[in-house]
Amino acid sequence: MSSLCCSPPRTRLRAWEPSPRSASRTSRDSRIAEIAAGAAHETPIRARYGETDSQGIINNANYLSYFEIGRVEWLRAAGLSYRELEERGIGLVVTEALTRYRAPARFDDELTLRTTLAELGRASLRFEYTVLRGGGEISTGYTRHGCVDIASGRPRRIPEDFAGALRSEPSEG
Repeated sequence: MSSLCCSPPRTRLRAWEPSPRSASRTSRDSRIAEIAAGAAHETPIRARYGETDSQGIINNANYLSYFEIGRVEWLRAAGLSYRELEERGIGLVVTEALTRYRAPARFDDELTLRTTLAELGRASLRFEYTVLRGGGEISTGYTRHGCVDIASGRPRRIPEDFAGALRSEPSEG
């Protein structure tokens, strides 16, 4: 028991810092550093009436749909397309999703969805999202995606041409 109270506090590492736990992560961490750090794409969203619950608040499940919109628009701004990837037999499946709610959104609110690519691994990637209203955060979250072969459903590496395009900053628009 005394080892629990006397052990040094753990420091949480940021995604692009090398992990002291494993030298094998150095390669992955250097790839993450190559990502257009902080390259955010903003997408305007107007909250629709059909997205509200009986209390007039945007139902929490709709935020995952918003995240999908942001992700698709981020990829489009980077010159990439889900459709083209799928035509090559490659899919990006959601393996993890998290949403934190800070304030409610209501019908007809003008929202801004800020999307960034936070991590890029050999066979997975992670997008982070911030939903803003009037400049203030109302929700944050992320989705992690695994790259799979559509025909077999088996994991595979992200194609290098696609990964290279992911590393470049998305354009505005």
